[in-house]
Amino acid sequence: MFQPNMFDSHHSFDMSHKTPEDDLDMLRDDDYESKSGTDIMEAPSGDDQDPNQRPNKKKRYHRHTQHQIQEMESFFKECPHPDDKQRKELGRRLSLEPLQVKFWFQNKRTQMKAQHERHENTQLRNENEKLRSENIRYKEALANATCPNCGGPAAIGEMSFDEQQLRIENARLREEIDRISGIAAKYVGKPMLNYPNMSPHGPTRSLDQGVTSFSPQQGMVGEMFGANDLLRSVSGPTEADKPIIIELAVAAMEELIRMAQVNEPLWIPSSENSSETLSEDEYLRMFPRGMGPKQLGLKSEASRESAVVIMNHITLVELLMDVNQWSNVFSGIVSRAMTLEVLSTGVAGNYNGALQVMSAEFQVPSPLVPTRENYFVRYCKQHADGTWAVVDVSLDNLRPSSVSRSRRRPSGCLIQEQPNGYSKVTWVEHVEFDDRAVHNIYKLLVNSGLAFGAKRWVATLDRQCERLASVMANNIPSGDVGVITTPEGRKSMLKLAERMVLSFCSGVGASTAHTWTTLSGSGADDVRVMTRKSMDDPGRPPGIVLSAATSFWIPVQPKRVFEFLRDENSRSEWDILSNGGLVQEMAHIANGPDPGNCVSLLRVNSANSSQSNMLILQESSSDSTGSYVIYAPVDIQAMNVVLSGGDPDYVALLPSGFAILPDGPVQYQGGIPEVGTGGSLLTVAFQILVDSVPTAKLSLGSVATVNSLIKCTVERIKAAVGSP
Repeated sequence: MFQPNMFDSHHSFDMSHKTPEDDLDMLRDDDYESKSGTDIMEAPSGDDQDPNQRPNKKKRYHRHTQHQIQEMESFFKECPHPDDKQRKELGRRLSLEPLQVKFWFQNKRTQMKAQHERHENTQLRNENEKLRSENIRYKEALANATCPNCGGPAAIGEMSFDEQQLRIENARLREEIDRISGIAAKYVGKPMLNYPNMSPHGPTRSLDQGVTSFSPQQGMVGEMFGANDLLRSVSGPTEADKPIIIELAVAAMEELIRMAQVNEPLWIPSSENSSETLSEDEYLRMFPRGMGPKQLGLKSEASRESAVVIMNHITLVELLMDVNQWSNVFSGIVSRAMTLEVLSTGVAGNYNGALQVMSAEFQVPSPLVPTRENYFVRYCKQHADGTWAVVDVSLDNLRPSSVSRSRRRPSGCLIQEQPNGYSKVTWVEHVEFDDRAVHNIYKLLVNSGLAFGAKRWVATLDRQCERLASVMANNIPSGDVGVITTPEGRKSMLKLAERMVLSFCSGVGASTAHTWTTLSGSGADDVRVMTRKSMDDPGRPPGIVLSAATSFWIPVQPKRVFEFLRDENSRSEWDILSNGGLVQEMAHIANGPDPGNCVSLLRVNSANSSQSNMLILQESSSDSTGSYVIYAPVDIQAMNVVLSGGDPDYVALLPSGFAILPDGPVQYQGGIPEVGTGGSLLTVAFQILVDSVPTAKLSLGSVATVNSLIKCTVERIKAAVGSP
């Protein structure tokens, strides 16, 4: 039987100098597939063909027997791509040439491919029809929509972008009010549950404001809400979100590695100093499929910093992946944090491949700088060269109903093992933020990247690694002994100081867990107050605690302000509660090579013989991005227990202190680095027990007393160090 040539007219081959088998072997199985179904062409011999003639238009075909077809069908199910040896064996069994077997399998694959494509096309047509029907239904619904305010037709097509954003913001605020109202109604007057695996730092308690003596214009004194419950209201990801989160995390890891390792033209070095600036054009060219363009109304901030720190690389990875350790070490930056869901715990007994969805709030230690709240995924991976990387990337796009004021593009760090237990850390921070609510005196600092940038993270990590090394040290320098006679006593005192610092840092910023009430003032240096009700907490004295804070600019370099405030010899110049008494350092523990980084136990010898002496626990710390002097009065008997190695968790503390920041980025004068304009941004924060009865009402007189105390302290500091 003869059939038309299987080749189209434009498929002609010169077969005069090659055998048919030579030509067919040049064709790949997947590049050419026969159109003859189960009919196979009988190829002509090259010897019978005239070299000057085109191939015949018609060839002879042989039909396979039913037995041959069944055998090859059965073999196809097991192996659709037989090799030469399999084709020869199959041809021998079925009395077919290997080429016939080869063509049959090609034709069969073509048939299967065509059937699959027809099935896919049918599915796509059905899906298209479904989408078209839904689109028509949505249009009809929109056409019949009514305005919720006036009942008239909704002018959806005429709504401006600003109106849309306002409606979204209004909806978000309504949800926020309902949520906080629910929390307040649930917990007012009741002790709050302590969730030990959550941060912020240590247990907190809700408040019964009980303030009735303020005027309507001032309202009630704000309270500190249970930050745990506010974070708890943030739900974890849905099952549908999880594949998207994994893809985002993997892409973010790749971006972080390149951001950390690539220099020019991605990072442009400064001609004046060691800083560098991210090239936005090069970034978009290098990462075209990133998180998309910058959101409207947000500013972009990118920074990179490296340092060698005294911590083992595995320990550092564990610190970053444990939310409590992470938020404790970076307590000056992380005001509260929580792991919402762990998608992967990693493999081989470590954090390689660990993936967790988190919520955190980042702060500057001042009520004048709004915090940055982020919902993000954290991904940890060990790379081939032994380098570890930990990356964060925001998941705000998975929550279209929320209005984000801050968004984390891929940010995090690379960790490389170094000799003798050290690690090299390269940190990248890349965020978008809204700075419109930042007070003017802090705008230069925030916009410079020094407030939230990589330099602050690395400087904090370096200082905290030195502190942790001090905690673990067994050899106590002779100058550190004082009244501390045992290593256990030294560790207990450091643990108590750590809790004091965490408590101060979690209560000094503009966290959404706080409700500050501004007292009358002249502007930036207004005093802000809030109350806390302390009950059944061994770490705090019971009663009503009033917190007060104020921030202001002073034309003095941060280092000078820090040295003045931490020096026990100048304490009587600003500390009103010491009553001008002589201050003596009884114990001293160094936290690294910088003499300013230390924990001290001070005794205030009152000038009034009728008053008992007072002990003060103080920790001072300083790095290139900021300084702290934090202190708290402590009971003498309780400190004796601590100094002998007892449990410090039962020592009641109400920390007060100072946060000292530069007023702007580093400026160079004659090649010498000067931070900012040479001025300082100083935050003063006090905690005062105004009533030992937790159920008592807060009086206006107590607020006025604390207000006078903090203002008087500020004036004394300005008078003592006010001139450059």
